Amino acid sequence: MDIILKKKFIYLKDYKAKCAIGKRGITNKKFEGDKCTPRGRFKLKYIFYRKERIKKISTKLKLIPIKENFGWCDDVKSNLYNKFIKFPFKYRAEKLYLKDSIYDIIIVIDYNLKPIKKNRGSAIFLHIAKKNYSPTSGCVAISKVDLIKLLKILDKNTFLNIL
Repeated sequence: MDIILKKKFIYLKDYKAKCAIGKRGITNKKFEGDKCTPRGRFKLKYIFYRKERIKKISTKLKLIPIKENFGWCDDVKSNLYNKFIKFPFKYRAEKLYLKDSIYDIIIVIDYNLKPIKKNRGSAIFLHIAKKNYSPTSGCVAISKVDLIKLLKILDKNTFLNIL
C-alpha cells in the first residue's frame, strides 16, 4: 500500500490530508542540511512516540516510547550518521524528546538507511505538523489527527511515495 505525497498533500485511497515538506521543496539529490524533502518511494519503518502525551496508538508498526536521552545523529563526522543514538553523545544529533509536540509521534522513513551514505541526508521522518504547516528541514509533517488516523492502517508493507 502506498501513501502518495503530491503538491503538499498526502493521499491514501480516498483519504486526503494537507502536509508540510522541506522549506526548499522536493529533490532527487538530497544532501545534509539542504532543507529539501527527498523524492522517492520509501518504506515506513517504526514509530517513536511520547507515551506520556499519546496515551493509545493503534498500529501494526513497532512502537518505541521516546525517552529524554533519545536522539538521531545528523553529524557526517560520526560513524553513527543517520542512526538512532542516546545522549550524551559527542557528535551533533537531533533531540527526539522535545518540549513542543511535533515529535510526539515520529514515523521513521526508510531514507538513506541501508546503506547509509554520508552527507545524503538524515533524520527524515513523518511527524506532527506545526499548526500553520510551516516548512520542515526535510521531513514530511501532517496534523496530529491525520497522523493518528494513518497509524491505524499502516503496516510493514506501507510505503511513502514522494512525487
